[in-house]
Amino acid sequence: MIELRASAALLDIEGTVGSIAFVRDVLFPYADARMDEFVALHGSEPDVRAALDLAAREAGVAALDIRGILAALHQWSADDVKTTPLKTIQGMIWRNGFESGAIVGHLYPDAVDALRRYRSNGVLLAIYSSGSVAAQRLLFGHSVAGNLLSMFASFYDTTTGPKLEPMSYTRIAKALGYAPVNVAFFSDNARELDAARDAGMQTVHVVRAEDGTKPDPRHPIVATFADVDVRP
Repeated sequence: MIELRASAALLDIEGTVGSIAFVRDVLFPYADARMDEFVALHGSEPDVRAALDLAAREAGVAALDIRGILAALHQWSADDVKTTPLKTIQGMIWRNGFESGAIVGHLYPDAVDALRRYRSNGVLLAIYSSGSVAAQRLLFGHSVAGNLLSMFASFYDTTTGPKLEPMSYTRIAKALGYAPVNVAFFSDNARELDAARDAGMQTVHVVRAEDGTKPDPRHPIVATFADVDVRP
């Protein structure tokens, strides 16, 4: 059992508290199949238009080239490119799926148990994922374990900064109100853990066989959250 002393636990989602397969095999196809219709119906709405304009800039196409923008969005989805405009639009599409009950957010039982245990220990919980904050809230609000939103103090996405840059973790620690050393970051991605460690955070590499994660000896390794406890 790894025992950490930290005031806050910052957690990744995909491959950490929930399965990669759920994102890859359920969420991505759901959004991709509905992308064109969604943009056609809602493309003039301010939030959607802003995401489309950002996608156009990142793809290097004209803002009015909807076909070009959609082609870029579909390609980014296929390649799992963690770009903000794609994540924003995916989150908008997923909202309908979650709220209708067509999608239920996957979470590993050991992760749910740990989240409850950490909170009962007095540890502040926060999420940092490449998926948009809106999508994160949908997943935890409509999860297999029910509505867990009240357990979390904050949610962060790539609008805070890229997950591979230490400054992103510095910003999050500051927003949480703690020195980085008082925050424990959990992820399946060793490069994200490197960035968090460089910012001063404690790190834990979650290595799940079902997700195909490869262990990285530079960080403490656990196969399940049952193997790690966090206390202030």
